[in-house]
Amino acid sequence: MALAGTEHDQAVLLSAPDIGELEQEYVLAALRSGWVAPAGPDLDHFEREIARRAGVPHAVAVNSGTAALHLALEGVGAGPGDVVVVPTLTFAATANAVLYTGATPVFADCDRATGNLDPELLAGLLADLDAEGARVRAVTTVDLYGTCADYSRILPVCERYGVPVVEDAAESLGAAHAGRPAGSFGRAAAFSFNGNKIMTTSGGGMLVTADSGLADRARYLAGQARLPAEHYEHAEVGYNYRLSNVLAALGRAQLARLDAMMRRRRAVRDGYAEIFAPVDGVRLLGGDDPAGNCWLTVIVADPDRTGWRARDLAAHLRAGEVETRPVFKPMHRQPLFAGARSWLSGAADALFTNGLVLPSGSALDRSQVDRVLDGITGFLAGRR
Repeated sequence: MALAGTEHDQAVLLSAPDIGELEQEYVLAALRSGWVAPAGPDLDHFEREIARRAGVPHAVAVNSGTAALHLALEGVGAGPGDVVVVPTLTFAATANAVLYTGATPVFADCDRATGNLDPELLAGLLADLDAEGARVRAVTTVDLYGTCADYSRILPVCERYGVPVVEDAAESLGAAHAGRPAGSFGRAAAFSFNGNKIMTTSGGGMLVTADSGLADRARYLAGQARLPAEHYEHAEVGYNYRLSNVLAALGRAQLARLDAMMRRRRAVRDGYAEIFAPVDGVRLLGGDDPAGNCWLTVIVADPDRTGWRARDLAAHLRAGEVETRPVFKPMHRQPLFAGARSWLSGAADALFTNGLVLPSGSALDRSQVDRVLDGITGFLAGRR
């Protein structure tokens, strides 16, 4: 999305789609094949290819990451009267998908180093909910900005209470934790292929799982819950969630380039790490995680040590038509969730106040990267 009052080709955007000749070839071939409707060979291939990348046997392509989350929560049985634990530091879709099922989100704070769900806080939260007799249907994790949550600590806690994990991996395709790929940790996981993600199908998403029954149920519901009959037969409510074959072709080309796009984003992140290394009070959220996909680079600035605030840098870069964005506003601060139960440490609030997302896209050219780095250098020089 272009900045207000600027031309698209003038602004340096946060994470613009990275589309080239390979994508054009795949999409044109899909169009010429005649498979323009949702079903088709590219859709089948795309599902298999994403499943392999996630290290699981099943994948269901849908029209958004939100749809994938909704189907995953349906798959673990979330419904009215149930509780689903949701990280408070996330995009609204994570919590909205819980509401779609009729269940109630309960928000949990994050680890300050990564912004991901705090495993220690989660343990206390589940103990309290268990003591209350609450029916906790799932814990939803979020792999924030392309860094996987600490599943080595989260999964044992959830197993102790018999609660399945639904992994919101919308931002983490290509990342890993402890040698396992993002998308392989929960009962089911959701990827997003929105236009600003690490790879895109324009709009789209994917549910991945090792549970064949859950995958079959998701595919059935995503196709309007149509029963196998010559006529249109429906016994329950379904959803119009399937991804089209043409967009799947775009996704296949993007997936073929994913590793190269990740390397490009890491190079951009390395530039930020170098420029901020000597600045007291500034750190990169998530540190230097070699297994992250570097979807977006976030800095956290402590104003008591830097003498400036994240929003000061944002304003300086905006004047040079460089797009930045605050860290996600926590869900417990959103008007929609006013009064929701929350277990908080203050970490998410601090990251929202002190964090800033910087341009990170793989489509950035050298001159654009230099323009951002020069803008940061000029800002820092003016505050020494």
